[in-house]
Amino acid sequence: MPPATEHTHHIRVRNSQLEMDPDRSGKSGDDVDGRLRMAQTQLEELQAQREELERLKQETEMLNSRKRDLISSQVEMTERLSSSVTLIDRQIFEMRQEIDDLEQCRSCFAGHLTKIEKLNPEGWSREQLDKNLDRAQAIVEHAEDEYGQAADHFARTRSASIFSGVRRARRPQGEFAQQLARGFAFNLPVLLLGGTALIVYLLR
Repeated sequence: MPPATEHTHHIRVRNSQLEMDPDRSGKSGDDVDGRLRMAQTQLEELQAQREELERLKQETEMLNSRKRDLISSQVEMTERLSSSVTLIDRQIFEMRQEIDDLEQCRSCFAGHLTKIEKLNPEGWSREQLDKNLDRAQAIVEHAEDEYGQAADHFARTRSASIFSGVRRARRPQGEFAQQLARGFAFNLPVLLLGGTALIVYLLR
């Protein structure tokens, strides 16, 4: 049997297949660098966005805090001002009422003053004395009563000092003085006659 014949196949590999393509290698490196730069840019943008969001968050919190403070101050001042306005309105009303009362009181007192100043006991005749004393005493006592009533009315107001040292109505004393004056006027002729007789007796 003849020996087997060996066939040798030569595989030719081109050098270009074994060596890397320098163009393709350069492009791959550029792509990696570009992706890195893009990622870095995106990272920086994200960081900037994060910082902006943080700034907006802090600004919002500050604004909300200021708003809460404003609302609290608004509520407090609204209550204080509302209460003060109510009290001032009440005070003004009471002051106006007091002024009206004082004007009426002054008119009343001025009338009494005019009447009292017109009284002239020294100019009354004997015949007019009894009648005029009764009328004059009534005028004075009426003025005294209304003066005391006014003092009581204004006792708890700002005008209380006007009536400091006021004398209350002295009707019992007035009646006593009236009776005394009447008795003196009634007995005056007897006293005069008795005094004249005594003088004549002493001169003898």
